[in-house]
Amino acid sequence: MLELQNRLNEFTNMHDGFIKDWNHAMSSGDTSSVERMTEDYYVAFFNSGNENPIMFSKQEAIDGMQQSVRHFLGASKRFENRLIRLRNNENAVVFYEQLIVKDEEVLARLFTIENWNLRNEKWVIVREIEEPIN
Repeated sequence: MLELQNRLNEFTNMHDGFIKDWNHAMSSGDTSSVERMTEDYYVAFFNSGNENPIMFSKQEAIDGMQQSVRHFLGASKRFENRLIRLRNNENAVVFYEQLIVKDEEVLARLFTIENWNLRNEKWVIVREIEEPIN
């Protein structure tokens, strides 16, 4: 039990750093520090009114992320109501509301689920699920 708690603390510290890296990316336009995906990573994006998600590969997600950061340059990304759960010592799931805010105005609001895996002593994102919150 103590080992799992230590792993949770380690993961939480890493994810706190990930959030800081996102805020750096939003102010600098440089997304390299948040590109922590596995080669087989994908994101499923559920859009309002669509039953089936739009799927993006790792490269498509990185391209979209870079475009989004350029579009929202100077905004901040907030990770609200974050909940972290470990499946085991090598797999974690993070749930949160993602808000993009500029000048106190919420420009985007998404419900996000990240699935992380520990590979070669480094946490990487395996997949994400995102859905707009209206």
